[in-house]
Amino acid sequence: MAVSHPVFSRLFARASVAMDQAGMAEHRARLVAGLRGRVVEVGAGNGRNLAHYPPGVSRVVAVEPEPRLRALARAAAPGAPVPVTVAAGLAEALPVADAAADAVVLSLVLCSVPDQAVALREARRVLRPGGELRFYEHVVARTPGLRRAQRIADATLWPLFCAGCHTARDTVAAIRAAGFEVTELDRFRFPPTGLPAPASPHVLGTAIRA
Repeated sequence: MAVSHPVFSRLFARASVAMDQAGMAEHRARLVAGLRGRVVEVGAGNGRNLAHYPPGVSRVVAVEPEPRLRALARAAAPGAPVPVTVAAGLAEALPVADAAADAVVLSLVLCSVPDQAVALREARRVLRPGGELRFYEHVVARTPGLRRAQRIADATLWPLFCAGCHTARDTVAAIRAAGFEVTELDRFRFPPTGLPAPASPHVLGTAIRA
Protein backbone atom coordinates (compact mmCIF):
# COMPACT_ATOMS: atom_id res chain seq x y z
CA MET A 1 0.00 0.00 0.00
CA ALA A 2 3.06 2.28 -0.20
CA VAL A 3 4.33 4.23 -3.18
CA SER A 4 7.70 5.76 -2.39
CA HIS A 5 8.89 8.88 -4.23
CA PRO A 6 11.43 10.37 -1.80
CA VAL A 7 12.84 13.07 -4.10
CA PHE A 8 9.52 14.10 -5.64
CA SER A 9 7.78 14.20 -2.26
CA ARG A 10 10.31 16.69 -0.92
CA LEU A 11 10.04 18.90 -4.00
CA PHE A 12 6.26 18.68 -4.06
CA ALA A 13 5.95 19.64 -0.39
CA ARG A 14 7.91 22.83 -1.05
CA ALA A 15 6.20 23.59 -4.35
CA SER A 16 2.71 23.20 -2.88
CA VAL A 17 3.34 26.11 -0.52
CA ALA A 18 4.40 28.34 -3.42
CA MET A 19 1.44 27.19 -5.52
CA ASP A 20 -0.98 28.02 -2.73
CA GLN A 21 0.52 31.50 -2.47
CA ALA A 22 0.06 31.87 -6.25
CA GLY A 23 -3.68 31.21 -6.01
CA MET A 24 -4.12 27.48 -5.57
CA ALA A 25 -5.36 27.94 -1.99
CA GLU A 26 -8.50 29.61 -3.38
CA HIS A 27 -9.09 26.64 -5.69
CA ARG A 28 -8.67 24.24 -2.76
CA ALA A 29 -11.30 26.18 -0.81
CA ARG A 30 -13.70 26.06 -3.78
CA LEU A 31 -13.09 22.34 -4.14
CA VAL A 32 -14.49 21.45 -0.72
CA ALA A 33 -16.93 24.33 -0.17
CA GLY A 34 -20.32 23.22 1.10
CA LEU A 35 -19.40 19.60 1.73
CA ARG A 36 -21.20 17.78 4.53
CA GLY A 37 -20.99 14.44 6.28
CA ARG A 38 -18.31 11.82 5.73
CA VAL A 39 -15.57 12.65 3.20
CA VAL A 40 -12.83 10.50 1.69
CA GLU A 41 -9.94 12.45 0.17
CA VAL A 42 -7.93 10.34 -2.26
CA GLY A 43 -4.25 11.20 -2.66
CA ALA A 44 -4.21 13.75 0.15
CA GLY A 45 -0.52 14.51 -0.40
CA ASN A 46 0.92 16.70 2.34
CA GLY A 47 -2.52 17.76 3.55
CA ARG A 48 -2.83 21.19 1.98
CA ASN A 49 -6.60 20.74 1.48
CA LEU A 50 -7.34 19.87 5.10
CA ALA A 51 -7.49 23.43 6.42
CA HIS A 52 -10.26 24.29 3.96
CA TYR A 53 -12.91 21.74 4.93
CA PRO A 54 -16.16 23.39 6.11
CA PRO A 55 -17.75 22.68 9.51
CA GLY A 56 -20.55 20.61 7.97
CA VAL A 57 -18.04 17.81 7.40
CA SER A 58 -18.23 15.26 10.21
CA ARG A 59 -14.99 13.42 9.35
CA VAL A 60 -12.34 13.26 6.63
CA VAL A 61 -10.48 10.06 5.83
CA ALA A 62 -7.39 11.31 3.99
CA VAL A 63 -5.75 8.49 2.02
CA GLU A 64 -2.12 8.88 0.89
CA PRO A 65 0.25 6.11 -0.27
CA GLU A 66 3.55 8.06 -0.23
CA PRO A 67 5.14 7.76 3.26
CA ARG A 68 6.77 11.19 3.49
CA LEU A 69 3.70 13.02 2.21
CA ARG A 70 1.46 10.94 4.49
CA ALA A 71 3.58 11.97 7.49
CA LEU A 72 3.20 15.63 6.50
CA ALA A 73 -0.56 15.17 6.16
CA ARG A 74 -0.68 13.65 9.65
CA ALA A 75 1.22 16.68 10.96
CA ALA A 76 -1.30 18.99 9.27
CA ALA A 77 -4.40 17.10 10.45
CA PRO A 78 -4.61 18.58 14.01
CA GLY A 79 -4.84 22.06 12.49
CA ALA A 80 -7.87 21.19 10.37
CA PRO A 81 -11.26 22.59 11.46
CA VAL A 82 -12.84 19.10 11.23
CA PRO A 83 -11.80 15.64 12.47
CA VAL A 84 -9.26 14.02 10.13
CA THR A 85 -7.90 10.50 9.97
CA VAL A 86 -4.89 10.01 7.69
CA ALA A 87 -4.56 6.49 6.29
CA ALA A 88 -2.23 4.58 4.02
CA GLY A 89 -3.84 3.32 0.86
CA LEU A 90 -4.00 3.41 -2.91
CA ALA A 91 -6.61 5.07 -5.10
CA GLU A 92 -7.22 1.63 -6.59
CA ALA A 93 -7.83 -0.01 -3.16
CA LEU A 94 -9.27 2.48 -0.68
CA PRO A 95 -9.44 1.35 2.98
CA VAL A 96 -13.11 2.36 3.14
CA ALA A 97 -16.31 0.32 3.14
CA ASP A 98 -18.84 0.32 0.31
CA ALA A 99 -21.12 3.39 0.19
CA ALA A 100 -19.53 4.77 3.37
CA ALA A 101 -18.79 8.29 2.07
CA ASP A 102 -21.06 11.24 1.37
CA ALA A 103 -18.33 12.74 -0.80
CA VAL A 104 -15.04 11.76 -2.38
CA VAL A 105 -12.44 14.45 -3.08
CA LEU A 106 -9.83 14.01 -5.84
CA SER A 107 -7.17 16.70 -5.97
CA LEU A 108 -4.26 16.53 -8.43
CA VAL A 109 -4.19 12.74 -8.22
CA LEU A 110 -5.89 11.38 -11.37
CA CYS A 111 -2.92 12.56 -13.41
CA SER A 112 -0.66 10.02 -11.72
CA VAL A 113 -2.75 6.93 -10.96
CA PRO A 114 -1.78 3.96 -13.18
CA ASP A 115 -5.38 3.47 -14.39
CA GLN A 116 -7.98 6.23 -14.10
CA ALA A 117 -10.88 3.85 -14.72
CA VAL A 118 -9.89 1.60 -11.82
CA ALA A 119 -9.39 4.56 -9.44
CA LEU A 120 -12.73 6.09 -10.39
CA ARG A 121 -14.50 2.76 -10.02
CA GLU A 122 -13.09 2.57 -6.50
CA ALA A 123 -14.26 6.14 -5.76
CA ARG A 124 -17.73 5.16 -6.97
CA ARG A 125 -17.69 2.08 -4.74
CA VAL A 126 -17.10 4.03 -1.53
CA LEU A 127 -19.64 6.77 -2.39
CA ARG A 128 -23.23 6.40 -1.31
CA PRO A 129 -25.83 6.65 -4.12
CA GLY A 130 -26.27 10.33 -4.90
CA GLY A 131 -22.95 11.19 -3.24
CA GLU A 132 -20.65 13.87 -4.64
CA LEU A 133 -17.33 13.49 -6.39
CA ARG A 134 -15.37 16.74 -6.10
CA PHE A 135 -12.38 16.99 -8.44
CA TYR A 136 -9.56 19.43 -9.09
CA GLU A 137 -7.12 18.19 -11.72
CA HIS A 138 -4.85 19.32 -14.52
CA VAL A 139 -6.03 17.86 -17.81
CA VAL A 140 -5.54 17.56 -21.55
CA ALA A 141 -5.35 20.92 -23.33
CA ARG A 142 -8.09 22.15 -25.66
CA THR A 143 -5.65 23.67 -28.15
CA PRO A 144 -3.70 21.52 -30.66
CA GLY A 145 -0.31 23.09 -29.96
CA LEU A 146 -0.39 22.53 -26.22
CA ARG A 147 -1.86 19.04 -26.67
CA ARG A 148 1.16 18.21 -28.83
CA ALA A 149 3.50 19.54 -26.13
CA GLN A 150 1.67 17.42 -23.55
CA ARG A 151 2.06 14.25 -25.62
CA ILE A 152 5.79 14.91 -25.99
CA ALA A 153 6.16 15.58 -22.25
CA ASP A 154 4.27 12.41 -21.35
CA ALA A 155 6.35 10.30 -23.73
CA THR A 156 9.69 11.57 -22.40
CA LEU A 157 10.79 12.80 -18.97
CA TRP A 158 7.67 14.29 -17.34
CA PRO A 159 6.33 11.06 -15.76
CA LEU A 160 9.82 10.08 -14.62
CA PHE A 161 10.48 13.32 -12.75
CA CYS A 162 6.88 13.88 -11.59
CA ALA A 163 6.10 10.53 -9.95
CA GLY A 164 4.11 9.08 -12.82
CA CYS A 165 2.17 12.25 -13.64
CA HIS A 166 0.68 12.49 -17.14
CA THR A 167 -0.47 15.81 -18.57
CA ALA A 168 -2.60 14.73 -21.55
CA ARG A 169 -5.33 12.78 -19.76
CA ASP A 170 -8.96 13.59 -20.57
CA THR A 171 -10.00 13.30 -16.96
CA VAL A 172 -13.49 14.77 -17.37
CA ALA A 173 -14.32 12.16 -20.00
CA ALA A 174 -12.98 9.44 -17.69
CA ILE A 175 -15.20 10.67 -14.84
CA ARG A 176 -18.27 10.52 -17.07
CA ALA A 177 -17.29 7.08 -18.39
CA ALA A 178 -17.05 5.81 -14.80
CA GLY A 179 -20.76 6.43 -14.23
CA PHE A 180 -20.76 9.93 -12.79
CA GLU A 181 -22.92 12.84 -13.91
CA VAL A 182 -20.84 16.02 -14.06
CA THR A 183 -23.02 18.82 -12.68
CA GLU A 184 -20.48 21.64 -12.34
CA LEU A 185 -17.30 22.26 -14.32
CA ASP A 186 -14.89 25.18 -14.40
CA ARG A 187 -11.97 25.18 -16.84
CA PHE A 188 -9.07 27.58 -16.24
CA ARG A 189 -5.32 27.94 -16.53
CA PHE A 190 -2.99 27.71 -13.56
CA PRO A 191 -0.84 29.61 -13.03
CA PRO A 192 -3.06 32.23 -14.67
CA THR A 193 -0.14 34.26 -16.04
CA GLY A 194 3.02 33.47 -17.98
CA LEU A 195 3.54 31.03 -20.81
CA PRO A 196 1.29 27.94 -20.72
CA ALA A 197 3.02 24.73 -19.64
CA PRO A 198 1.96 21.09 -20.13
CA ALA A 199 0.23 21.07 -16.72
CA SER A 200 -1.45 24.49 -17.11
CA PRO A 201 -4.98 23.45 -18.18
CA HIS A 202 -7.02 22.80 -15.01
CA VAL A 203 -10.56 21.77 -14.20
CA LEU A 204 -12.51 22.04 -10.98
CA GLY A 205 -15.93 20.48 -10.67
CA THR A 206 -18.58 18.32 -9.09
CA ALA A 207 -20.04 15.02 -10.24
CA ILE A 208 -22.80 12.89 -8.77
CA ARG A 209 -22.86 9.13 -8.43
CA ALA A 210 -25.95 8.22 -10.41
